[in-house]
Amino acid sequence: MRVIYLLFAVLFSFEMLYGQFTIALESTSIPGLPGLQSYVYGQYEGKLIFIGGRTDGLHMRQPFASFAAAANNTNIYVVDPVTNELWSASILGLSDGLNEQLQSTNMQFCQEGDNLYVLGGYGYSPSAGDHITFNKFLKIDLPVLIQSVINGESFISAIKTLEHPAFAVTGGQMELLDDIFYLVGGQNFIGRYNPMGPTHGPGFFQDYTDGIRYFEVGENQGNLELLSLDSIIDPIHLHRRDYNLVPQIFPDGKMGMTLFSGVFQAGQDLPFLYPVDIDSDGYTPQPDFNQLYSHYHSAHAALYDSGQKEMHTVFFGGISQYYHDTNDNLVSDENVPFVNTISQVTRYEDGTLSEKRLDEVMPGYFGASAEFIPFEGLPSYENGVIKLAELGLEELQIGYIFGGIKSSGPNIFFINTGVESEATSTLFKVFLTPDNTTELEVVHARSNPLQVAVSPNPASEEVKLSLDIPESAKIMLTIQRRDGKVLDLFDFGEVVKGKYSFDLPIHKYSTEDILFFTLNAGKYMRTLKVMVQSRILVIEFKRGDFQIVGISSFELRQEKLSLEHSIPALRLSFWQH
Repeated sequence: MRVIYLLFAVLFSFEMLYGQFTIALESTSIPGLPGLQSYVYGQYEGKLIFIGGRTDGLHMRQPFASFAAAANNTNIYVVDPVTNELWSASILGLSDGLNEQLQSTNMQFCQEGDNLYVLGGYGYSPSAGDHITFNKFLKIDLPVLIQSVINGESFISAIKTLEHPAFAVTGGQMELLDDIFYLVGGQNFIGRYNPMGPTHGPGFFQDYTDGIRYFEVGENQGNLELLSLDSIIDPIHLHRRDYNLVPQIFPDGKMGMTLFSGVFQAGQDLPFLYPVDIDSDGYTPQPDFNQLYSHYHSAHAALYDSGQKEMHTVFFGGISQYYHDTNDNLVSDENVPFVNTISQVTRYEDGTLSEKRLDEVMPGYFGASAEFIPFEGLPSYENGVIKLAELGLEELQIGYIFGGIKSSGPNIFFINTGVESEATSTLFKVFLTPDNTTELEVVHARSNPLQVAVSPNPASEEVKLSLDIPESAKIMLTIQRRDGKVLDLFDFGEVVKGKYSFDLPIHKYSTEDILFFTLNAGKYMRTLKVMVQSRILVIEFKRGDFQIVGISSFELRQEKLSLEHSIPALRLSFWQH
């Protein structure tokens, strides 16, 4: 069955948009391949490989019912999607530490060349006697693994391992950029998931990484070794898991990645709406843009138009706080339901972002915890982004969408007994056809209605914080230094819609040169950079004695000592640090 859906690659020209394209999804199935969600995939010479993940649907809330070991995927599957051939091999014969991790869920992974890299994941560990987050980094030789599975031979030689506490992460994402692994967000989760509280069963340990871990891995005499490990911590902007980390080409041509949405905001169980850009220079939150769709991990495709310098990220279905009802009204649902929306975020040459959606385009509530697998042989950049301008004018297959959670309805979480959703075995072939025949309305970037201003800036003693709150919400202010460390957190409680201002002393932060003020107002968030001025002590000498004239504020300069002559006085100005 093939259903044609429209997506729009927006190209500005005289207030009109051109260059839209159509997307076609062709559903099929591979005989014998079970439904999988939250798995790891790789591909090599036309063969797809699936590892780990779960064979059931959305996890349940009831104590002792979630993440049951019986639904772990204990096989490695190799698929030829052209011939529909399937091969499999059990992982249960491997050592405990390895087979337990390879059947876990929400592992982080990425592929470069013939190698698939896998890290962490969550699941039941018989050797530990509990559900844990695993701490191994795996390097998998795909040609060796695939051939071994097809031939029914041992594949242990295809896998090399490296163990480290920093690798105990699940629900994050991992990318490789310039030989450095970026492990972004996620959490370390130990124990059985149980939101009902300790009175209804055992509790659990949950620790968000709140950051980006950078590391390099090498080999020494055939063994993996950790060459470097560093991290950036930001408990406000990077307190995320179960999001989409998408390779990007930025307007200046630099490669990087963007962290789209994810859960949960500090202080409230709502997804993030703004993205965070990441490259070799660090990370940059983009709070001026609010993404309304695809707030959990879902299938997504990345395409860059080099001619227009526009980056398009397409999200297929999944879970979202926002959707459109049958009357096309935008609805906000804080239960964050399953949706059937296909949406597209576009970054323009000037760096601004916009979002486009088509409602009810997925054939059901598909897409959550699924993966888009780019078609081999497409013109692509080193980081896997598809070169849109080189695809030609004819219909072309750009990839596959496999598996994920298929839900029977939008809001099943609070009624979930295990039968309201399932891990689907559906394989969608994804086709793209350029179409320049129709003019479309201009798509504008969706701005952030929360307004925040700081004055003066730079400042040394205190600042006035002015707020324009667009709707009643719980208000929190976080003050961070440049490395993300939180210096102060202010909770103002529930505040009604309106304009507010207050004075905030900052002299106690005088050891910092830059502060970041982040205001969280319900689903909206703003971050401002505040420059902290150094202060100098002025001592005035007059006719043999001296007195302290006062402390003054000056623009930060490199000079440590300034000398000022006056008649009949001599003034010395010392930097106070």
